[in-house]
Amino acid sequence: MARRAAPSPRVRAPRGSGVSAREWLGGIRLSGFAVIMLGLVVLGAFVLVPSVSGYVDMRQQIAQAEASVKVTQGEIDDLERERDRWRDPAYVMSEARERLYYVKPGEVVYLIENDLPEEETTQEPDPVATEAQERDADWMGTTLRSIVQSGLAEQAAPEESDLFQPTPSPGS
Repeated sequence: MARRAAPSPRVRAPRGSGVSAREWLGGIRLSGFAVIMLGLVVLGAFVLVPSVSGYVDMRQQIAQAEASVKVTQGEIDDLERERDRWRDPAYVMSEARERLYYVKPGEVVYLIENDLPEEETTQEPDPVATEAQERDADWMGTTLRSIVQSGLAEQAAPEESDLFQPTPSPGS
Protein backbone atom coordinates (compact mmCIF):
# COMPACT_ATOMS: atom_id res chain seq x y z
CA MET A 1 0.00 0.00 0.00
CA ALA A 2 1.22 3.36 -0.91
CA ARG A 3 1.31 5.97 1.74
CA ARG A 4 -0.09 9.30 1.05
CA ALA A 5 1.97 12.26 2.10
CA ALA A 6 0.33 14.85 4.27
CA PRO A 7 -0.41 18.04 2.37
CA SER A 8 2.15 20.71 3.01
CA PRO A 9 0.96 23.85 4.76
CA ARG A 10 1.86 25.93 1.75
CA VAL A 11 -0.61 24.10 -0.48
CA ARG A 12 -3.79 26.09 -0.89
CA ALA A 13 -7.09 24.62 0.03
CA PRO A 14 -9.80 24.55 -2.60
CA ARG A 15 -11.87 27.73 -2.83
CA GLY A 16 -15.03 26.22 -1.50
CA SER A 17 -13.56 25.05 1.79
CA GLY A 18 -12.99 27.57 4.59
CA VAL A 19 -9.57 27.91 6.18
CA SER A 20 -9.56 28.77 9.86
CA ALA A 21 -7.22 31.35 11.29
CA ARG A 22 -5.68 28.77 13.60
CA GLU A 23 -4.61 26.63 10.64
CA TRP A 24 -3.22 29.66 8.83
CA LEU A 25 -1.25 30.88 11.85
CA GLY A 26 -0.03 27.35 12.51
CA GLY A 27 1.45 27.28 9.03
CA ILE A 28 3.67 30.32 9.67
CA ARG A 29 7.17 29.33 10.73
CA LEU A 30 9.46 32.00 12.16
CA SER A 31 13.13 31.56 12.73
CA GLY A 32 14.99 33.08 15.64
CA PHE A 33 16.64 35.60 13.33
CA ALA A 34 13.25 36.77 12.02
CA VAL A 35 11.96 37.24 15.59
CA ILE A 36 15.04 39.29 16.55
CA MET A 37 14.74 41.46 13.43
CA LEU A 38 11.03 42.01 14.05
CA GLY A 39 11.82 43.04 17.63
CA LEU A 40 14.47 45.51 16.41
CA VAL A 41 12.03 47.05 13.93
CA VAL A 42 9.41 47.53 16.68
CA LEU A 43 12.04 48.97 19.05
CA GLY A 44 13.25 51.34 16.31
CA ALA A 45 9.69 52.51 15.72
CA PHE A 46 9.26 53.28 19.45
CA VAL A 47 12.52 55.23 19.46
CA LEU A 48 11.94 57.19 16.24
CA VAL A 49 8.23 58.12 16.52
CA PRO A 50 8.70 60.76 19.27
CA SER A 51 11.65 62.27 17.41
CA VAL A 52 9.71 62.46 14.14
CA SER A 53 6.67 64.03 15.82
CA GLY A 54 8.97 66.58 17.51
CA TYR A 55 10.49 67.37 14.13
CA VAL A 56 7.08 67.87 12.53
CA ASP A 57 5.94 70.13 15.40
CA MET A 58 9.12 72.18 15.11
CA ARG A 59 8.64 72.61 11.34
CA GLN A 60 5.08 73.85 11.94
CA GLN A 61 6.31 76.38 14.49
CA ILE A 62 9.01 77.56 12.09
CA ALA A 63 6.44 77.98 9.31
CA GLN A 64 4.18 80.02 11.62
CA ALA A 65 7.12 82.19 12.71
CA GLU A 66 8.12 82.81 9.08
CA ALA A 67 4.55 83.82 8.22
CA SER A 68 4.52 86.20 11.19
CA VAL A 69 7.83 87.70 10.06
CA LYS A 70 6.42 88.26 6.55
CA VAL A 71 3.37 90.07 7.97
CA THR A 72 5.54 92.17 10.26
CA GLN A 73 7.94 92.98 7.41
CA GLY A 74 4.98 94.14 5.32
CA GLU A 75 3.86 96.45 8.13
CA ILE A 76 7.41 97.80 8.48
CA ASP A 77 7.56 98.50 4.72
CA ASP A 78 4.22 100.36 4.89
CA LEU A 79 5.41 102.47 7.82
CA GLU A 80 8.69 103.28 6.06
CA ARG A 81 6.79 104.42 2.96
CA GLU A 82 4.56 106.57 5.19
CA ARG A 83 7.66 108.05 6.89
CA ASP A 84 9.23 108.84 3.52
CA ARG A 85 6.04 110.60 2.41
CA TRP A 86 6.02 112.75 5.55
CA ARG A 87 9.63 113.78 4.87
CA ASP A 88 8.50 115.39 1.59
CA PRO A 89 7.61 119.08 2.23
CA ALA A 90 5.01 119.11 -0.56
CA TYR A 91 3.15 116.18 1.05
CA VAL A 92 3.24 117.86 4.46
CA MET A 93 1.88 121.07 2.96
CA SER A 94 -0.93 119.29 1.12
CA GLU A 95 -1.93 117.36 4.25
CA ALA A 96 -1.91 120.57 6.34
CA ARG A 97 -4.16 122.23 3.76
CA GLU A 98 -6.59 119.30 3.52
CA ARG A 99 -6.77 118.18 7.15
CA LEU A 100 -6.18 121.37 9.12
CA TYR A 101 -7.33 123.96 6.54
CA TYR A 102 -4.03 125.84 6.73
CA VAL A 103 -3.44 128.50 4.09
CA LYS A 104 -0.52 130.59 2.98
CA PRO A 105 -0.56 134.25 3.94
CA GLY A 106 -2.73 136.25 1.57
CA GLU A 107 -4.75 133.30 0.27
CA VAL A 108 -8.54 133.23 0.51
CA VAL A 109 -10.19 129.90 1.30
CA TYR A 110 -13.63 128.96 0.08
CA LEU A 111 -15.27 125.95 1.73
CA ILE A 112 -17.90 124.45 -0.51
CA GLU A 113 -20.62 122.44 1.12
CA ASN A 114 -23.09 120.22 -0.72
CA ASP A 115 -21.10 120.22 -3.95
CA LEU A 116 -22.70 116.94 -5.00
CA PRO A 117 -25.41 116.76 -7.66
CA GLU A 118 -29.01 116.79 -6.46
CA GLU A 119 -29.46 113.11 -7.29
CA GLU A 120 -26.76 112.11 -4.81
CA THR A 121 -27.89 114.35 -1.94
CA THR A 122 -30.35 113.01 0.56
CA GLN A 123 -33.81 114.53 0.61
CA GLU A 124 -34.73 116.33 3.80
CA PRO A 125 -37.64 114.82 5.70
CA ASP A 126 -40.95 116.63 5.95
CA PRO A 127 -41.49 118.64 9.13
CA VAL A 128 -43.29 116.84 11.95
CA ALA A 129 -45.92 119.52 12.53
CA THR A 130 -46.69 122.73 10.73
CA GLU A 131 -47.75 124.67 13.82
CA ALA A 132 -46.78 124.45 17.46
CA GLN A 133 -49.20 122.78 19.83
CA GLU A 134 -49.88 124.29 23.22
CA ARG A 135 -50.58 122.16 26.28
CA ASP A 136 -52.32 123.23 29.43
CA ALA A 137 -50.04 121.17 31.70
CA ASP A 138 -46.98 122.56 33.47
CA TRP A 139 -44.04 120.55 32.15
CA MET A 140 -41.88 121.20 35.20
CA GLY A 141 -44.53 119.95 37.61
CA THR A 142 -45.25 116.92 35.43
CA THR A 143 -41.54 116.00 35.28
CA LEU A 144 -41.10 116.39 39.05
CA ARG A 145 -44.24 114.32 39.73
CA SER A 146 -43.00 111.59 37.38
CA ILE A 147 -39.62 111.40 39.12
CA VAL A 148 -41.19 111.20 42.59
CA GLN A 149 -43.70 108.54 41.48
CA SER A 150 -41.01 106.39 39.90
CA GLY A 151 -38.90 106.56 43.07
CA LEU A 152 -41.81 105.60 45.34
CA ALA A 153 -43.37 102.94 43.09
CA GLU A 154 -43.55 99.39 44.41
CA GLN A 155 -43.84 97.85 40.92
CA ALA A 156 -41.14 98.09 38.28
CA ALA A 157 -43.63 98.85 35.50
CA PRO A 158 -47.15 100.30 35.77
CA GLU A 159 -50.23 98.40 34.64
CA GLU A 160 -51.34 98.99 31.04
CA SER A 161 -54.47 100.84 32.15
CA ASP A 162 -52.32 103.38 34.06
CA LEU A 163 -50.17 104.22 31.03
CA PHE A 164 -52.72 106.15 28.98
CA GLN A 165 -54.42 108.30 31.61
CA PRO A 166 -54.18 112.03 30.91
CA THR A 167 -52.24 114.07 33.44
CA PRO A 168 -54.37 116.64 35.25
CA SER A 169 -53.69 120.25 34.38
CA PRO A 170 -52.52 122.51 37.23
CA GLY A 171 -55.68 124.64 36.99
CA SER A 172 -58.05 121.63 37.48
